[in-house]
Amino acid sequence: MTDSGIRVELSVDSPGACPVAAVSEEAGTAVTDVARSAPLDDDEGQVVEEFTADGGAQAIESRGDIAEVFAGGGGARYRFERERAGCVCETVEEFACPVADIRAESGQLRLTFHAPDVDRIRAIVTRLKELYGDVSLRSLRRDGETNPTDSVLVDRSRLTDRQREVLETAIEMGYFRYPKGANASEVAEELDISVSTFAEHLAAAQTKLLDTILDV
Repeated sequence: MTDSGIRVELSVDSPGACPVAAVSEEAGTAVTDVARSAPLDDDEGQVVEEFTADGGAQAIESRGDIAEVFAGGGGARYRFERERAGCVCETVEEFACPVADIRAESGQLRLTFHAPDVDRIRAIVTRLKELYGDVSLRSLRRDGETNPTDSVLVDRSRLTDRQREVLETAIEMGYFRYPKGANASEVAEELDISVSTFAEHLAAAQTKLLDTILDV
């Protein structure tokens, strides 16, 4: 499949000093509809953020740095200011991918953004993992997909380099086709490994991928 625009949803379990994530954990409520302003100066200035929370009003207002600006049937709207500093959203946007949706629950931050290709996604995830550690790719949908409910993003970083090489070679040689384009001995020979070693690497790779796909 050729690369096209890709809609990415990811989560960060420990997003650092993120007020939105902190509120969701302290107040025990989901935080949605996050909006941010950008400072006029690229390097300095205050960032103003707003969010909606459907509960936990007492815990939110007790923080002191967050003010309620509107209350309605869908939850209250809050506003706070913070200094511009490195955060999850700004990290993503350093790669020229504006964050389209931000939400938080139980201290976990969830982001949605659109990337031009897989390489950009890989670079973003790598950087986030360097800074925050616990990053999970939740879903990926390419332009034109009409049924995203059953889409699954497989994080190939779970595979070792050798497992990935074995799997890719097996696919390229038609090991999984019917009838087979190559048997185990032929693929193993191409990789310069024994048949038993090929089987071991292939089984490990398939197990990791199936665990992800089936969410087990």
